[in-house]
Amino acid sequence: MTSLYDMIIIGGGPGGYTAALYAARAGLRTKLVEKMSPGGQMALTHQIDNYPGFEEGIDGFTLGMKMQQSAERFGAVTEMAEVLSVSLDSPVKTIWTSEGILKARTVVLSTGAVPRELGIPDEDKWYGQGIHYCAACDGMFYKGKTVVVVGGGNTAAADALLLSRIAKKVILVHRRDSLRATKIYHDPLFRAENVEFHWNHTVAAVQGEEKLTGVLLRDVQSGAETIIPCDGVFVSIGRKPASELFRGQVALDENGYILADESTRTDLPGVFAVGDVRTKALRQVVTAVADGASAVHFAEEYLAETANSL
Repeated sequence: MTSLYDMIIIGGGPGGYTAALYAARAGLRTKLVEKMSPGGQMALTHQIDNYPGFEEGIDGFTLGMKMQQSAERFGAVTEMAEVLSVSLDSPVKTIWTSEGILKARTVVLSTGAVPRELGIPDEDKWYGQGIHYCAACDGMFYKGKTVVVVGGGNTAAADALLLSRIAKKVILVHRRDSLRATKIYHDPLFRAENVEFHWNHTVAAVQGEEKLTGVLLRDVQSGAETIIPCDGVFVSIGRKPASELFRGQVALDENGYILADESTRTDLPGVFAVGDVRTKALRQVVTAVADGASAVHFAEEYLAETANSL
């Protein structure tokens, strides 16, 4: 007979493991399902310097393992499995995994989001070693150096501005002839003396052997190619939320993010969304952790209100 959990968490990123920690510590019967490794996308980050409490910084894999151990210290259980499908619209939620069927009174969706990639050769080889997807996370590695920012939306503009305060030179590469970013970014970017623009170009390849030394730009109109020296590349062309599993069950926005406010509550009772998969202004480790704590607070309220309904 399938056991009934108080809470099942799908995804073992920082939001998921914080929810597991708070839930288990509150005495809730808690299981977290993760298909890869603790930490989610965070585990692939070479160095995290903006998470409080680690004065020398910490790598994402180690931080993910510490989060797992913290949650399991209070009785949370981790199951390494892939979630195949879910049914979330009844008081008892059902999750089908590669290891069997799970049932719970509340579910936390913590499946995260992944950066959109450039799609160039050897992109994975340079991940974290010259190609980056988070300026706030990795910008400080390029203090006094030259970086390329790829994109033209709000994220790219914000990343270019942030990096302009750190790097010696910022080269913004956009496939169109003007920014798509909102006007608030335009004036400060154009005023920045160390920001250079390459309109109507894409990054076709990166250059380098032991370390990244430049990018190959391609003119989208003429096809002409140019090599631009640089020390690092920041890709800011959007993210892809890992929410397809929940499409048709919880409400999503036009970009596929799960609609949930700061309470983390979705449109389904007893279902919460935390971390990068939900609609939010800032996607960082600290904001995911905050989501995890909030989700358990409101899940406890829900469980108390529905205690006699099962």
